Amino acid sequence: MILTDTHTHLYSEEFAQDRTEMIERAIDNGVSRFFIPSIDSAYTQKMYDLEAQFPDNIFLMMGLHPCYIKPETYELELAHVEAELSKRKFYAVGEIGVDMYWDKTTLKIQQDAFKRQIQLAKEHKLAINIHCREAFDEVFEVLESEKAADLFGIFHCFAGDFAQAKRAIDLNMKLGIGGVATFKNGKIDQFLNEIDLKHIVLETDSPYLAPVPFRGKRNESSYTKLVAEKLAQIYQLPVEEIARTTTENSKAIFGI
Repeated sequence: MILTDTHTHLYSEEFAQDRTEMIERAIDNGVSRFFIPSIDSAYTQKMYDLEAQFPDNIFLMMGLHPCYIKPETYELELAHVEAELSKRKFYAVGEIGVDMYWDKTTLKIQQDAFKRQIQLAKEHKLAINIHCREAFDEVFEVLESEKAADLFGIFHCFAGDFAQAKRAIDLNMKLGIGGVATFKNGKIDQFLNEIDLKHIVLETDSPYLAPVPFRGKRNESSYTKLVAEKLAQIYQLPVEEIARTTTENSKAIFGI
């Protein structure tokens, strides 16, 4: 059984004491594919170091996270994203999008950066990996403006309602499902079985959003298996089928 964690911050400082052991633990649990989103230029070398350590398992994205968009630096950060994309192979542009939880004052430049990174993804024929927190309308506004056959990707950490799920799928996005699906107040488990499994990929967003029974603690990629087990309950399918289908879906998005 091969599980794919389509979104994990393995370079996080929270793994500083046991990073290698944590990754090996995930591999031992069947999670053998890790897709690593970029945050900003400060983490680029750490991503490259991880890839060199686990070249058969780790696949990198490049992008500027909306929470790291600052008026004084975002042009330089976008230039870094563009330069790195031109240098080597990446598997998506991400994580990119809009976050209205931490700082509403940067909405205009968040949307500008989102739009420009979508255009970079199209130029390089790559998927996008979307960060959306309390910003569905703002994210959909940009996606609609860039809607095209060559716009595709993953709505990372999807936590919207059924209508928003359908809208994301109509815009050629898979839904990234993680620990929220196991929360009692997560709500997505109430309608997820109405979404065809072909639109779903698994993720952890580790070290954040650990699934039950680890909610509130550090998340890690081995817990992808717990998300798969929850989806097996929701879809009334064997966990092996969840693993197989969601991994195939990830291959369709990332091309590997």
